[in-house]
Amino acid sequence: MPDAIDDLFRRFGKAFNKADAEEIAACVTDDFEWRLASGGAPSGRVLKGKDELKRHFADRSQAHREARYSEARIHRAGDKLLGTFRVTGIDHAGKAFDRYGIDLYEVRDGKIALKDSYLKVE
Repeated sequence: MPDAIDDLFRRFGKAFNKADAEEIAACVTDDFEWRLASGGAPSGRVLKGKDELKRHFADRSQAHREARYSEARIHRAGDKLLGTFRVTGIDHAGKAFDRYGIDLYEVRDGKIALKDSYLKVE
């Protein structure tokens, strides 16, 4: 029987690949925080809560076309989880991209409470 954390991240990953904001929101806590790789130092742009998450995906679908996540793996590190991934797609300027990234996660009460993202860029 699959572990509940594995199941959570499987659902989250599938929803993320489809940019399904409603299903992504179902996988996170009400006070979810996402520290994006982009934005000012030291934290990057920070999204808080499900409503900001949903707005981000509405905007993001216009900025990145054909974004596809692959090679995703979850690694447990004590009470934290590390997610490694590869993302390919087309950026807002029409240029193809291919990048590797890592996310630091915290899970609380069976849902994702924090996603802190780091991404290789040119």
